Formats: sequence, structure tokens, C-alpha cells
Amino acid sequence: MQHQATHTRHYIFTPAIRIFHWLRALSIFVLIITGFYLAWPFLVAPSSSDVLVQGWLRFAHIIFGFALTAVTIARFYLFFFSRHDIERRSFKDVMSVSSWISQLKSYLWVGHLNKAGVYGPLQFVTYVAISIVALFICITGLVLYANVYHQGLGGALWEISAWITAQMGGLAYVRVIHHYLMWAFIIFVVIHVYMAVWSGIRFKHNSVDSIVSGYDYHKDH
Repeated sequence: MQHQATHTRHYIFTPAIRIFHWLRALSIFVLIITGFYLAWPFLVAPSSSDVLVQGWLRFAHIIFGFALTAVTIARFYLFFFSRHDIERRSFKDVMSVSSWISQLKSYLWVGHLNKAGVYGPLQFVTYVAISIVALFICITGLVLYANVYHQGLGGALWEISAWITAQMGGLAYVRVIHHYLMWAFIIFVVIHVYMAVWSGIRFKHNSVDSIVSGYDYHKDH
């Protein structure tokens, strides 16, 4: 007689975390596409009379840039102050040598990964790093915004933006750094998607569906 495996369901991602995750994913996707165009406008032939493409793509870049900025601020707040502390508990594994060894061994198909929180130590460090990248890409984006739009929010940010521009060596360097940070996002997204799918195959839980449903499933032994 065959015994059917059963699984225990654990609630790990709140609706706010899931909504902000997908909003950030959408923002990054749009910002990469529009950012490439703004860096190298190639979609409109020189003889074309359509002069609004640059404007519309810049408008989309600004809107989703502000969306990414808002999500980045919200995610920092949720990490430190959310009553649901499963993300903060992951910091315990970062400080544990045995947790690092366990995660690296699990990537070699040796043993299982037991986590104090929702992320393993390598995942946690990677997410912290990309969050810092997101913070800096938002800051450089706001600096570029303030150097073009001098009314309203741009005007309010002008003084601090001028100081940041000077510290970074000029507006050209701000643009270069902003562009390099975009490549960091691209590399991260490729690795993140691959590892999310691989993790679901390797561990049979904590895969892509958890950021959709909010639940993780662990096989009962």
C-alpha cells in the first residue's frame, strides 16, 4: 500500500509584501526597457514626424521611478517595523557559520536547509545588497529628475541634488552610476528568477508560488 505524502502549510508572506514584490518587479521591468531607450534613443527613424516617443517613454520612466522609490521606502519600513517578523528572523542565520555551511551544502544537493526565517543566509545577504542598490538607484534617479525639472518636487530637491551631484563628480557621473546600477538589477533579476525556480525543484517548497499565495509547504516526514 502506497502512502501519500502530506504537507504542512506555513504562512510566510503578508499581502503587503506580495503586492510590493510584484509592483517592484513591474517597476524594474518598465524602468529597464525605458531606461535603455533614454540612454540610446533608437526606436524612431530620423525622418519620422513622431516626436512624442521620447516624451512618453520619459514619462513612463518617471512614473515607475517614483513607484520604485515608494516601494523601496515601504519595504525598508516593513522589514524593520512589521509585526510579521519572519524576514527579520533570517538575520540569525547570517550570524551562524553552520547555517552558511548548511545552505552551501544544500546547493550541492547535500542535506536540507533549515532556516530561522524565510531566507537562507546567502539569500538574505543578496536581498540586503539589492535593496541597497535600489536605494542608490532611486537617489541617483531623483538627482537626475531634479536637474531637469526645477518646479515642484524637483525644485524642493534641487539643493540636496546639487550637493550629491558635486560629491559624485558631476552630472555625467551620476548618469553613468545610475546606468551601472541598472545592470546590477538586470543581473540580479536573472539569478533571482533562476534560483527561485531551482529552489522549488530542489526543496519542493518555498518556490515561486509562495510569493503569489503567501504560503509555503513543507513535506511531513
